[in-house]
Amino acid sequence: MLVYSSNARTRDEVRLALGKRVHPELPDLTYTDVATGPMVIQLMDAGGFDLVILDGEAAPVGGMGIAKQLKDEIDDCPPVLVLTGRSDDAWLANWSRAEAAVPHPIDPVRLGEAVVGLLRTTVQ
Repeated sequence: MLVYSSNARTRDEVRLALGKRVHPELPDLTYTDVATGPMVIQLMDAGGFDLVILDGEAAPVGGMGIAKQLKDEIDDCPPVLVLTGRSDDAWLANWSRAEAAVPHPIDPVRLGEAVVGLLRTTVQ
C-alpha cells in the first residue's frame, strides 16, 4: 500500500491506525511511505500496489489532484482512498475519482473499514 502525505505525522497516523493486519481474512499490510507528489507518480507508474492512500491536505501537491491524475493516466489503477480536510470535502474526493474518502483527524475505525472494503475488491 502506498501512503502519500507531505506530513510525516500523517503517514505515521495512517500506519498506526491500520496496523500490520487490518482484517483476519486479508494479508498483512506493507507500507510504502511517500512524501512528494512526483515520487507518487513514479512509483505508481512502476505498479505493484493494491491500494493508494493520498492526503488531500498535502502540500504543495494535494492528494486529490494526484488521485485524479492517477485515475486519468494509469490503466487498471488500484483503488484510491483520499484523506480529506473535513467530512464536507467528500464531494472533492468524488471529483478526484477516489473510491473512498476519510476525513482528518484520522479515525482508526473509519479508516480501517474503508481500507477493508477497498482491499476486498482487489486482494482475494
